[in-house]
Amino acid sequence: MSRFYFGLLLLVLPALSVQSQPHYIYQVLEYTPAPGQFINKGPAGLPESAQSIVGTLTGMLSLGAWGGYVVFRFEHPVLNHPDHPFGVDFIIFGNPLETWSEPATVWVMKDENQNGLPDDTWYQLAGSDYFFSSTHHNYQVTYFNPHTEAAADVPWEDNLGNEGFVFAKSMHTQPYYPDAEIFPHIPSDHYTLAGTRIAGAMDHSNPAFIKSFRRAFGYADNTPRGQAPFHVPANPYTSAIENGGGDGFDISWAVDAQGNYVELDEIHFIKVQTAMLDDGGWLGEVSTEITGAVMVEPNSSITGILDRVVVKDLPRTLSSSPYPLEAFAFHRGRWQPQRTIQWSSNLPGAWVDENNQLHFDVSGELILTAFLQENPDISAQVSVLLDPSTHQTEYTAAPWARVFPNPASGYVNIELEEPATIRISDLNGKVHMSFLHPSGLQRVGLEHFQAGVYFVSIVSSKGTTQQKILIR
Repeated sequence: MSRFYFGLLLLVLPALSVQSQPHYIYQVLEYTPAPGQFINKGPAGLPESAQSIVGTLTGMLSLGAWGGYVVFRFEHPVLNHPDHPFGVDFIIFGNPLETWSEPATVWVMKDENQNGLPDDTWYQLAGSDYFFSSTHHNYQVTYFNPHTEAAADVPWEDNLGNEGFVFAKSMHTQPYYPDAEIFPHIPSDHYTLAGTRIAGAMDHSNPAFIKSFRRAFGYADNTPRGQAPFHVPANPYTSAIENGGGDGFDISWAVDAQGNYVELDEIHFIKVQTAMLDDGGWLGEVSTEITGAVMVEPNSSITGILDRVVVKDLPRTLSSSPYPLEAFAFHRGRWQPQRTIQWSSNLPGAWVDENNQLHFDVSGELILTAFLQENPDISAQVSVLLDPSTHQTEYTAAPWARVFPNPASGYVNIELEEPATIRISDLNGKVHMSFLHPSGLQRVGLEHFQAGVYFVSIVSSKGTTQQKILIR
């Protein structure tokens, strides 16, 4: 099937004056949902649903499956103010539950050309999952209209060669693909959405109670609300739901297309976009819902912890050793690769080496703790069931290719069963290294690489595989 790239088309909705509530969303500028169970019907999936989040925190707007988004603005620019509590400049509210998060990436834009339209550069606010090897940047999904009068599975293809469906559910019987009469700016046959996809953490072990776990920080529809006043944020660097709750965002988290942090003194437009492409069984597709947003007021008296350690989620069971771990240290939400993270284990016989590789020769429930070397109180835990009795092969993205260690520092090992062409490129697609690997084990120097996330593409007669590595 052919692909069509859907560019920027503004669906400008009438502004609703909220002068009596100056902290809330002032205007929705664009609403482009992905297919989903709430699309094409009220109260959450119609163009007028976008108006429900203006001037309030109790609206309801569904963005649909991965890539669906809304663009809005406040009446005044959002300042990156040094006295905002915890550095949080604005808060977005959704309807997450304790065990059901539907996270969305958040993008910000400064009106550099001062024309009042969101047609300048979008900067992603890099949340806790931004640097994970499971996160896909420059990701695209094309959705295809099944052209049925009732609910039907909506096919999709992504730019990595994967295919799937947004599955129809018996509780919602209307078509899930945006109706051309309702959303005239969305092509009626197929359209493509682009952005960043995170893996999230889903637990499908109990079909009657599928779980989607909360991300550490930096995603909308991720943290339940707290207590009024709602313009006072919770600390994003702890797991507690304090003050107004919701998901607070610091403009200082903004990164450019290469993943480099940028300095913005203020922003004028905000885009919220569903970040996961997954299905919750009878709960339906993972689809972000937004109920409103609020600006934060300066208050230097509200302080707290500003460091956080984040660990990439583990599978429910591990049978092979070693297994690559990923852990990141953040200060005020910015990744600090120079800080040292150490590990502790509750099981003798399970340990983490200097390359963040988990080794084990025991069975049981493993609890790993990652903590800052200079402050062990800043820590994060992950758990996994170890079952080496079912060991088949060492963890790898393809059975004939191994790339390790990951994260890497100074070098990476590439082990192949036969000759292959190797390319190492960054998140923007720029190739930094290309060579012919003769097979066997080869050590590749990375001394000239800047810290960041890269893709190792391997092409041989056995096939093609692409593995993501973190260089620090």
